[in-house]
Amino acid sequence: MGGGVVSYRGSPPTPDEVSVGPGIGRCVALDLARRNARTILACRDQERGQAVLEEIHGATGNPNVQLRILDVSSLASIREFVRCFLQEEGQLDILVNNAGVTGLPFRLTAEGLELTFATNFLGPFLLTNLLLGALKASTPARIVNVSSFVHHKGTVNIKFLTGEERPKSSAQAYNSSKLMNVVFTAELARRLQGTGVTVNALNPGVVKTGIMRHFHWAVRLLFSICGIFMKSAEQGAASTLYCAISKEVEGISGKYFESDCSLALPSDYAQDTGIARKLWDASEQLTGLDNGGSRGTK
Repeated sequence: MGGGVVSYRGSPPTPDEVSVGPGIGRCVALDLARRNARTILACRDQERGQAVLEEIHGATGNPNVQLRILDVSSLASIREFVRCFLQEEGQLDILVNNAGVTGLPFRLTAEGLELTFATNFLGPFLLTNLLLGALKASTPARIVNVSSFVHHKGTVNIKFLTGEERPKSSAQAYNSSKLMNVVFTAELARRLQGTGVTVNALNPGVVKTGIMRHFHWAVRLLFSICGIFMKSAEQGAASTLYCAISKEVEGISGKYFESDCSLALPSDYAQDTGIARKLWDASEQLTGLDNGGSRGTK
C-alpha cells in the first residue's frame, strides 16, 4: 500500500493477535478493520487496492473500510489525497506510514526528487505534516513510521534526496531512507510535545513480503529460499499494531521499537538533534512546506 491512514476507536491488540494475509500494510488494515476501525487504505494502484478492499470487506464485514488512491512518491498526489481527506473525514486517530521500496534503479521523479527517497521518506514527511491538523483535532492520536533494523547502516546525506549525490547502491539508498524515517520521528516528537499526538518508529523484522520484487531474479530466488527463516507478514505487522493501538505505548513518543515490540536505542545518527534539524529544514524546503502553503499543521 502507498501508506496507511486509519481512523480508529477499538480494543487494543497484543503482539500475538495478528492473524491475517500477506503484506504488512494489508495485515495492519485487516486487523484494525476486524476491530471495527474506520480504515482508509491509501494505495498507489487502483486494481490491487480494490482487491485488498474487497478481501477486507469479505473477511470482516466492516463497511467502514475505504480505498483512496495515493502515490506517496508524488508530492502532487499527496496534496490531492490530503485535500480530499480533509473535506470528507472529520477524524484521524492513527496515521501509519508503511510505504517502502528497495531495489529501484536511480531515478528522479517529475518533481526532481530521487525516487527511493521520495517514496520512503519525503512522501511520508509531507503526508504527515499535512495531516497534523486532523491528528491534533482527534487527540489522543498516534503516528507510526515503519522503519527497519537496516537503518543502522544508513547515513543522513541531504544530497541523496535530490540525486545531487548518488548512493553507492540501492541497498544504501534503502538503508539511508529508513534511517531518515527514524530521525524524522525523533524530531517530530520534539515538535509535538504537549499536543496529544505521539509518533514512534519501529522495525518490523525480516519479513517475507514482496519488497524484493525490483531486484534481479537471482536475488529474489535467494530471498524466497531464505523465506523459511523469516517472519510472516502477519508476524511482521505485530510491532506496527503494537505502536498504533496498544495501551502500553500510550503517551510514549519519539521512540524506536524492535520487531518484538521492545524499546531499543536507534543508531547514533537518529539521536543527533543537529542532524535531525538539518534534515527537517531540507525536507521542508524540498516538499514546499517552508513556504507555509497548505501545511495543515495549525
